[in-house]
Amino acid sequence: QVQLVESGGGLVQPGGSLRLSCAASGIDFSLYVLDWYRRAPGNERELVAQIDNDGSLNYADSVKGRFTISRDNAKNTVYLQMNSLKPEDTAFYYCHALKITTGTDYWGQGTQVTVSS
Repeated sequence: QVQLVESGGGLVQPGGSLRLSCAASGIDFSLYVLDWYRRAPGNERELVAQIDNDGSLNYADSVKGRFTISRDNAKNTVYLQMNSLKPEDTAFYYCHALKITTGTDYWGQGTQVTVSS
């Protein structure tokens, strides 16, 4: 059974930092493109950051320079370091794994990030 489990969310003041983690079981992370998405109330789900199998990175314009995605295939874990957080970063954050060769994908259950003073 495949599971993606996020952790690290919480309440932080504007300007603060959080580090999200997503640990997978049941799949070999090294074969997957890994993403972080988020959904704020009333908004569509949006892609925040992506890291390919070869380490190529992609970020939403709204988080460039503030967020960093990384992966540790040995630990089957993907991370999202979030710095200089803003109230508009408040959302439910999900990790996603996509195997390009088959189209198979998996989602985590999500973790809430709230940026507020």
